[in-house]
Amino acid sequence: MPPREGEAAAVVAIMMLLWIVSGLSLLAAIVSWVRIRRAAKRLDELSQMYWEARYELGELRVQVERLTGKAPDPPPQPPGRVGDAFVPLSTLKR
Repeated sequence: MPPREGEAAAVVAIMMLLWIVSGLSLLAAIVSWVRIRRAAKRLDELSQMYWEARYELGELRVQVERLTGKAPDPPPQPPGRVGDAFVPLSTLKR
């Protein structure tokens, strides 16, 4: 039984709609991929700038210490147990 003209037009319209949705989805995926690539490059640049700034800060700190003749302050100790040391397991078994 051949499809009627109204049914064929409806099938064609649905197929066109599906192709349009597929095309738009592909376009959205490509745009997202491009934006992610740009963000990854920017993140890499920012990371590199951060480490360069840290390195320069260390160099400047050393120069200031040389000019002032002042010893650097020791880094602050994290809170917690300070006197931890290695304890052999053989001493714990007794």
